[in-house]
Amino acid sequence: MPDLPDLSSRNPDWWRQAVVYQVYPRSFADADGDGLGDIRGVTERLSHLAALGADALWLSPFYPSELADGGYDVADHRDVDPRLGTLDDFDAMVAEAHRLGLKVIVDIVPNHTSHRHPWFQEALRSGPGSAARDRYVFRDGRGAHGELPPTDWQSVFGGSAWRRVPDGQWYLHLFAAEQPDLNWDHDDVRADFRTTLRFWSDRGVDGFRVDVAHALTKDLTEPLRDLGDVGATGEEALDRMPPGSHPYYDRDEVHEIYRDWRKIFDAYSPPRTAVAEAWVPGARRALYARPDELGQAFNFEYLQARWDADELRQVITDSLATARTAGASATWVLSNHDVVRHASRLTLPPGTDENAWLLSGGRAPAVDADAGLRRARAATLLMLALPGSSYLYQGEELGLPEVADLPFEVLQDPIWEQTGHARKGRDGCRVPLPWTPTGPSYGFGAGRAWLPQPASFASYAVAAQDGVAGSTLELYRTALRLRRKLLEGEDLTWAEDTPAGVLAFARCDGWRCVTNLTDAPVPLPPGEVLLSSAPLDGDGRSLGADTTVWLAQ
Repeated sequence: MPDLPDLSSRNPDWWRQAVVYQVYPRSFADADGDGLGDIRGVTERLSHLAALGADALWLSPFYPSELADGGYDVADHRDVDPRLGTLDDFDAMVAEAHRLGLKVIVDIVPNHTSHRHPWFQEALRSGPGSAARDRYVFRDGRGAHGELPPTDWQSVFGGSAWRRVPDGQWYLHLFAAEQPDLNWDHDDVRADFRTTLRFWSDRGVDGFRVDVAHALTKDLTEPLRDLGDVGATGEEALDRMPPGSHPYYDRDEVHEIYRDWRKIFDAYSPPRTAVAEAWVPGARRALYARPDELGQAFNFEYLQARWDADELRQVITDSLATARTAGASATWVLSNHDVVRHASRLTLPPGTDENAWLLSGGRAPAVDADAGLRRARAATLLMLALPGSSYLYQGEELGLPEVADLPFEVLQDPIWEQTGHARKGRDGCRVPLPWTPTGPSYGFGAGRAWLPQPASFASYAVAAQDGVAGSTLELYRTALRLRRKLLEGEDLTWAEDTPAGVLAFARCDGWRCVTNLTDAPVPLPPGEVLLSSAPLDGDGRSLGADTTVWLAQ
């Protein structure tokens, strides 16, 4: 192993106020020209992240995978998919990131493996009752001949969460059938992931994003419990059952696992960081973010909030309070690899069925791209002013909209097939990035990309915006540069004298953020304008609709 510089030792708490840039490697940059993004492509473009002003990159799964779920079906948790590179390529990427002052966070996928994982293949060969099957969740079926699933549990991707194998037993898969759930009551499973965490930490990784952190432990006592009328899916049932009582989500026993992991993280100097993807109510989410567990958890209430001043204020207030109870810092995110990009989502009328909108190709209702981008820029500047960590998704710094009109025949997300073409899936936010205004894939690689890019991507390309005053890329660069100078403390004070539909707060270090969420200009408060998401109205005296401004007092 190369001797990698450990830049985060200068500030072990760097993660509390960090800007973390999510890289979805298959869609970021293609160095070998095969149409699929790869690790060398990431390395070659790390200077973009450094110039942007990010503190860290979060690398979505890069492990060996058949891509049944975009890389989250992992066949080997301690290797690199050959199509994406090698471990040497990974080490070179970490070294270059650290040279540029960037931390590296990797996805860890502990709830399930790929069905191609050696353990699962062994389980299939070994048969019912074998020790190999006990690493997963195999059960006999119900019905006279075991022909019915063991429970009514539903997959997140649609249909039953159980798949029958030729010998008659069924295995649990909360996601795609190619993603069998692990049995976290098994010592082998716990020991293997301890090894995995040390493997990547020893290679210089600074932290981990824990996929589906709330789903690891399950109530596997017999007979297994149906969800019944409390909810057709696991997520719906969470809100209708006493905390910690769900048969497979957010069970109290999961925290024992993360306390064990924290001992591993803290054995390194500086300690490795972690953030939970836990789709649970705020009070329960705080448990995952405790200092003796993962330390931080994603805040999905903010991502799901409407473009409404009262709703956003309540979500922000509650999120800060939740983080404070855990001793953690708050997290903020507007886009990621699983949701409609916020440049499109925030301009959809309230109550819009996003899946129906995607199925219509983004035409019902039609979206005004310029209005969507204006609102997205305002939302971003608001988010970056909040105390805590901001997670950016690749391409949002370019203002990329959702590619809602991908033809059905090119879709890759398993949701499309597993729901019988009822849900279009997440491919529209995973279309490869444009780096140049020309070329077969707009600079993504030498040839065409694995998902088609629209012609409109030419105007969003990095090279088309670089150095252009007022461009979204330059707005992000300026905002992140100012943020590093301004962001002290983890508190804010709401202004109470604002017009209806306006959010305004002061930070403890003497600057203010004001966002006009209405459709009409409002008077600009006094102060020196540091940055505005859009040009100011009325010779600089008014804050236009869907605009955020940072002011020095």
